Amino acid sequence: MEDKHMLMIPGPTPVPEKVLISLGTHPIGHRSGDFSKIIAEINDNLKWLHQTKNEVLSLNVSGTGAMEAGMINFLSPGDRVLVGVNGKFGDRWAQICEVFGMETERITSDWGTPLDPNEFKTKLEADTNKQIKAVVITHSETSAGVLNDLETINKYVKAHGEALIIVDAVTSLGAYNVPVDDWGLDVVASGSQKGYMIPPGLGFISVSDKAWKAYETSKFPRFYMDLGKYKKANAKNSTPFTPPINLMFGLQTALQMMQREGLENIFARHQRLTQATRAAAIAMGLSLFAPDDAASTAVTAIRTDDAEAIRTTMRQKYDIALAGGQDHLKGKIFRIGHLGFISDRDIIMTIGCLEAALTELGHDFEPKSGTKAAAAALV
Repeated sequence: MEDKHMLMIPGPTPVPEKVLISLGTHPIGHRSGDFSKIIAEINDNLKWLHQTKNEVLSLNVSGTGAMEAGMINFLSPGDRVLVGVNGKFGDRWAQICEVFGMETERITSDWGTPLDPNEFKTKLEADTNKQIKAVVITHSETSAGVLNDLETINKYVKAHGEALIIVDAVTSLGAYNVPVDDWGLDVVASGSQKGYMIPPGLGFISVSDKAWKAYETSKFPRFYMDLGKYKKANAKNSTPFTPPINLMFGLQTALQMMQREGLENIFARHQRLTQATRAAAIAMGLSLFAPDDAASTAVTAIRTDDAEAIRTTMRQKYDIALAGGQDHLKGKIFRIGHLGFISDRDIIMTIGCLEAALTELGHDFEPKSGTKAAAAALV
């Protein structure tokens, strides 16, 4: 049947009908007074979502673009940086640092295992000459379904005094409590196709006063990615370059929907969906890839040797998209997204179809055990 495709991946995520209607609105001039009013509303609501008084800048980029901008605007060639790597995206941020000529030190753990905050503490405390200029952390590492302990790592960064903390919150912003001001986070990057519930194309960066001071001494060349230009335009409820006008319409509507739901309810919903998905997986005899105390609220990774057969069956028979493993985990895990515009009903439907797919592929488990476990967790 046409138009029944169901996205259960960690991005892009489903888009609400109200947002889709907004996306189809006829464009208006991006230098008009009417569009400035929309930008002003968006800016206020982005600060609400980030729980900050800081500047939150919107760029025409993906999450990767936001992270790159978040590094090259506040650091310089040769700077020493610590990068947490326990998945695909942490490794990507380390690669970007290396490409730009920074002295990059990886602090690693196995994919699916959270980073050890004490390793950061040891490195930061040993740096008595204050040569470490930044610590780069992926909060929700979606490649492995693991949530890193950002709050504790950030405390050690703050105790260092000099280093900035640069956070990939691409799949945690809008799915998990990230109180930017309360934690004193310096640079927080995210992307539109995740918790924001709109299509890809916009990246967001929250910037602290401390980071803006570092901006003044940063030596990387930049033009389109120069966040100083975005800051000046933001103050006038404008943009330095042509924005994706219709995406901004959609963002305006999505943020209004999020405000109506409320931050606490959003975080509680994501936690509930996470618990339901994990409970269902265990009930069906599947192996969870990340531990319970470090489970991402964006996606649940499940280890199984027939991961690709499961994904294929779900797509071909039920038109439900699940995410696969990346790099060395390709074919070894599949991932169920529960991020953004996902409800209890979506989880029950996905688990029911997954039960049917597993049965077809020869898995042995008690019939309906997955849906029963998910339903119990959603009560």
